[in-house]
Order: sequence, then structure tokens, then C-alpha cells
Amino acid sequence: MPNEDKRHGLQTAVALAYQSGAAAPSVVAKGSGLVAAQIIERAREHGVFVHESKELVALLMDIDLDRQIPPALYRAIAELLAWLYHIESAQRNGLAPPAAPDTAALLTEP
Repeated sequence: MPNEDKRHGLQTAVALAYQSGAAAPSVVAKGSGLVAAQIIERAREHGVFVHESKELVALLMDIDLDRQIPPALYRAIAELLAWLYHIESAQRNGLAPPAAPDTAALLTEP
């Protein structure tokens, strides 16, 4: 998930991963500037969809690497995972992809 930090003029990005059996997804990469660009580039190289949400990225940047997301973010992340599932389904069936969810409307401070 990329975001441009207007205060510092740098793009920021956070990557999440979910391990089977884990209680919640974890932050596996995060950074700004060149690191953010590499996170986004690597995601796209591997066919991972990139969602932009400055509010969500700002909250995720505060989570330590390899730590699970807090319960306050579960709904927003669940909506993104459902969206990704629908995108993949639409692609398999030759349909237009669905619109991205408004994650900002689903956020509460962790």
C-alpha cells in the first residue's frame, strides 16, 4: 500500500503478509523513498495488487516489522482482502475489476 507523505515529500509503502493459522496479517516491509518504491515494484513484479490509502499506510507505518496488525485495523484489512479476492475472480471470468473499498471510512485509531 503506497502513500505520498506530503510533509516530507516522500512516498511511503507498507507490505502485509498473512501466515496460515496466524491471528492477523503482519507488517513484513515498510519504508519511504527508495525503499517504498522497491516495495511497490516488487509487489507488482509478483502480481500483487497495490492499494493506495494514505490513512491506512500512516497507521501501518507505526507498527513494528513482523508484528501483527492491531484489532482496530481488522475490518479495513478484511475489506481489502475481500476486494483482492473479487479482483482475482473477475480476472478469471473476464469481468471488469470491482472498485476499491474506501478504507479510510473503516479506520479507527489502533
